Amino acid sequence: KGDRAQGAGGAIAPRTAEKGNPALPLEGRQTTILLIRAGRRAPEGRMGQTVTRQELQAMVGQELGASQWMVIDQARVDQFADVTLDHQFVHVDLERAKATPFGGTIAHGFLTLSLLVHLCLPFIPVLSDRKLVVNYGFDKVRFSAPVKVGKRIRAVGKLGEVAERKPGNIVMRVDVTVEIEGENKPALVAEWLSLHVVE
Repeated sequence: KGDRAQGAGGAIAPRTAEKGNPALPLEGRQTTILLIRAGRRAPEGRMGQTVTRQELQAMVGQELGASQWMVIDQARVDQFADVTLDHQFVHVDLERAKATPFGGTIAHGFLTLSLLVHLCLPFIPVLSDRKLVVNYGFDKVRFSAPVKVGKRIRAVGKLGEVAERKPGNIVMRVDVTVEIEGENKPALVAEWLSLHVVE
């Protein structure tokens, strides 16, 4: 069982797909299911608009919105290092990190990437007949600039593509840029895929 994410309007649960189960299309593979019911609220009362499939298709190429700014502090970086067992000094040792070109500690690139659900959930459209959505991976991810500890980041998204993979399975691609406040280069750019199981 996956624990419900605090205040996240859903739960992330590791699941192994069972053969013959149409709701879990990746048979025999370990995957991550993000359980969100249409109409359930995202953090701070925000959520993406509920749309029909036709309305979603018409949104392709449009900007979806921008998240609120979020501070990346040392405590969060340290916790991520503990969870992932990635304790490279540039992330967790302030004194040694000062001697690097960064001038201090920086966030893991994968920490920034892992925050996409939290940052983007408020503006990603919700299909009106959706039962659940599966994090389907990425077509592209590039870490363009380091996020120095203490900086604020936000995500900006555009709907890149919507395609019906098979009946009842719709793949949505969101083109995401994670910006760093006060800096010209983004922290990352990604083409993020999600698979939506619909009625």
